[in-house]
Amino acid sequence: MMTNEQVIKEVTSEVFGINSNQVEVVERLMGGMSNYTYVFKINDKKYTFRIPGKNAEKFVDRIIEQKNINTVNELGLNNHTLFLDVESGYKIAEYIEGKPLSELNPLDYLNKAAEVLHKIHNSSLKAENDYDPKGRLAFYESHLEEYDYKHTDRYLKLKKRWEKLSKEYMDNKRLTLTHGDSQISNFVVTDNGLRLMDWEFTGNNDPFYDIACFGNNDFNHAVSLLPVYLGHQPSTKEYNRLYFFRAFQCLQWHNVALYKEFIGLSIDLGVDFNFIANLYLDKTEKFLDSIK
Repeated sequence: MMTNEQVIKEVTSEVFGINSNQVEVVERLMGGMSNYTYVFKINDKKYTFRIPGKNAEKFVDRIIEQKNINTVNELGLNNHTLFLDVESGYKIAEYIEGKPLSELNPLDYLNKAAEVLHKIHNSSLKAENDYDPKGRLAFYESHLEEYDYKHTDRYLKLKKRWEKLSKEYMDNKRLTLTHGDSQISNFVVTDNGLRLMDWEFTGNNDPFYDIACFGNNDFNHAVSLLPVYLGHQPSTKEYNRLYFFRAFQCLQWHNVALYKEFIGLSIDLGVDFNFIANLYLDKTEKFLDSIK
């Protein structure tokens, strides 16, 4: 089995029509649990190479991803994709010089983050797909059926609470283009402003979904972003909508973490995904309890 470095050298040499010796792997970028992203150089020009993690294709349709990347190109936020293999998920893109927002204080960049999200949400662009939270949750749950897994009573009760609230907080009239994974590690601060990478979870969704994603590491970041994004002090209902979508995200990632446990990634990566899955349930409960 080839190492990641060998994969990068082999695929890149084929794509660029060069000798693999001309490809120099520089470093692996940290952040994200779904993929491995590396920086490599050809003649001192930097690029990124994405290698999807084990069974990542269960959660991302690469054909849809490719269409969405082409759609969002005109926004000028993403790094330019040079190659995407829809079978393997290997992706080569131009490298953007800058610093991930996760290495800085996100609270210093709320205005810029709000501008980026407005640029996405206020564009007339439409994604190839609706994100469809309910359908996506059912789809992610179905992956666990392969392992004869039965969800716990606690999960089912929390999901039922969320579904009951969805009548009030999910509205198809609010759907816009959304990034779908706008956590701080995907924002890059550059000399040319704030950029946003990794559009594999893009879909038409409620714009509050992206604001909730901004609080992935620390939910206070999302709570602080909301009034800046809205341009006014949020109402109780607006805060509730934010908590509602974050609760959904935690239900969603609970299922993903369980799946990673079942396919052996806890052992492979030395990360306790069962513990993480339970942590997401704790968070789901906390966010549902926050809705007044």
